[in-house]
Amino acid sequence: MRDYLATSQTTRALITILSVLCTLMLGLTSISASGQHINYRENNGDWRYIGGDAGHTRSTPLNQITAGNFESLEIEWSWNDASFGSTPPRSTPVYANGKLFTVAGARRHVVSIDPGSGETLWSFREPNTFRWEYSMRAPWGKGIAYTEIDGRGVVLIVTPAFFLYALDAETGEPLESWGQPVPLDGFEETGVVDMIPDLVNDWGPWLNSGQEYDPDIGIPLELGYITNSSPPIVVNDTIVVGNSAEQGYNQTRTENVPGDILGYDVRTGEFKWKFHVIPRPGEVGHETWENDAWSYTGDVSSWAPLSADPELGLVYIPTNAATIDFYGGFQPGDNLFSASLIALNADTGERAWHFQMVHHDVWNNDTPTAPLLMDVEVDGRMVPGVFQATKQAFLYSFNRETGEPIWPIVERPVPPSDVPGEKLSPTQPFPTKPAPYDIQELTHDGLIDFTSELRDEALEIVAEYKLGGIFNPPIQKDNPEGITGSIWCPGELGGTNITGPPAADPSTGIIYTISRTNCGWRTIVPGEERDILLERPTGMTIADYAVGMGTPNGVRGPRGLPLEKPPYSRITAIDLNTGEHLWWIPNGGTPRFVQEHPALQGLDIPPTGNINHSALMVTPSMLLHTAIGDDGETPYMFAINKKTGERLGRIESPGLGMYGMMSYEHDGKQRIVLQTPGQLVAYSLESN
Repeated sequence: MRDYLATSQTTRALITILSVLCTLMLGLTSISASGQHINYRENNGDWRYIGGDAGHTRSTPLNQITAGNFESLEIEWSWNDASFGSTPPRSTPVYANGKLFTVAGARRHVVSIDPGSGETLWSFREPNTFRWEYSMRAPWGKGIAYTEIDGRGVVLIVTPAFFLYALDAETGEPLESWGQPVPLDGFEETGVVDMIPDLVNDWGPWLNSGQEYDPDIGIPLELGYITNSSPPIVVNDTIVVGNSAEQGYNQTRTENVPGDILGYDVRTGEFKWKFHVIPRPGEVGHETWENDAWSYTGDVSSWAPLSADPELGLVYIPTNAATIDFYGGFQPGDNLFSASLIALNADTGERAWHFQMVHHDVWNNDTPTAPLLMDVEVDGRMVPGVFQATKQAFLYSFNRETGEPIWPIVERPVPPSDVPGEKLSPTQPFPTKPAPYDIQELTHDGLIDFTSELRDEALEIVAEYKLGGIFNPPIQKDNPEGITGSIWCPGELGGTNITGPPAADPSTGIIYTISRTNCGWRTIVPGEERDILLERPTGMTIADYAVGMGTPNGVRGPRGLPLEKPPYSRITAIDLNTGEHLWWIPNGGTPRFVQEHPALQGLDIPPTGNINHSALMVTPSMLLHTAIGDDGETPYMFAINKKTGERLGRIESPGLGMYGMMSYEHDGKQRIVLQTPGQLVAYSLESN
């Protein structure tokens, strides 16, 4: 029997007591809303995590800015990152103890910003290493973690070279008597931990290599490579660190290092524990790595941000696939803990429970966003929930204490692979609630049909492909059918993805997801054919097959238009007390190239939504999101009625807000900060 869900028995006995206490507390405080999220904010004006709180709800309790005065917002200040090396806007600032903190540039400078003026207060940069130069995740830093040690503010950062730093929040200086010296020129004697020795100290390929450790190189590329894109998270007395590997679509060789999760003491930087994401002999899930693949292959990293419940002492880890996207014949089995949600005891690193959302993932269905924690009322009982949005446009829903699904998740048959040596799982898990929030299969009825001519052309295009459902397998480039490839939806860049994390309203138990309709395709080619295109491949043994042709950006439709019917992206409101969808709206207006397309002139084209994700945030009175407006080119921040999806207002922004936004209160004034290309932009009311 598959071990898809395993729970810790130590917490189960408390469920009934906790439920009764929760009910009593709700009655004593006269709270009538159905979903109540534990508020981990010490101060309602703070934004101490990149997701707002430890549960990553991307919500704020601040209410100076309302639906009634939203359109009176003005830009108070902007902060430009040009001097640090502009990078895509993915780093959400943190506000704590009267200061903003973020990262900028491919060197991942840590920056402190005055929250009232936007002035740079201090910055910190790590010295150069080969490990940094090689990192493919260097420009994608999502921010910092903030904590306090004996009342002293501390900023924590993981760099692309996989060093962990603790910096004084007032000065940016590395913390004294913390961590270990790094024997490289330019590195501080304190305030830093080289995490690679902790990662590999019990890893067979490194122990058997006989090599002397070089802190400039890190892991030799023939064994693997590790980097990072998300900040750590502090859970009580422990810093929990995730990681990232080389993109699976740029891998051709079977060896790599597993992305094990690491825990460190927050006061000293001392190594505490490690969780093996690829189970060793005797560990739960080891049997899901057949042919001894556990001993040489890797990845299963946790590049998305982590979430936590400090009261339960649990940290929630979303993971990606194992080595090489789209082909896994060299690592047969379900490959636990890949494409999973894992709950760990933050103090010990012990597994409390887990759920694998994709068995033996060959679709690049890595988990792209942080789990979202919120309490909901289901069938009259309060449930401490954790909710994971995915590329598949499934929202997986669990009791965050026990790991039990809130609604049944069932195994359903899926197609086998025709690629030689590939053995896919015969079934995959499908949530019964909530329903998918974007399309999961491209059919003829789902093709563009603005005109009969465009539809006929679309039918001709898809005749060259193998259509199927969400788990339609990749096929070989030179296949017996002579077709171009197989299409699956939502695709690598569809559904929920990195640049569109969901947001939630803790007072109602409603989550808002942003998704993209983007059916993609890939083909498989001999590993040698792909390997020669890589300048510095990781590993030694070339796989029989690797990804070749195809695109994550979807199949090109007739005359350059999207192949699918609109909406191209949408926002969906889901009531997690019932599991039902409440409403959906297109995400923004119709792109200009669609509006002006010669084949569509004279037609009444309804709003299609942008061809991208965007940022979301929940306030007490509205849902905020960023998108291109109805003219198809002007970027805006929109205010939306949370109950109906009706647009309440809009304000123009100097660039398209991406990934996230945040809000804080400083000197009695609420600000909203957007991440836009090249700058942060702070909005506030002229007077309050």
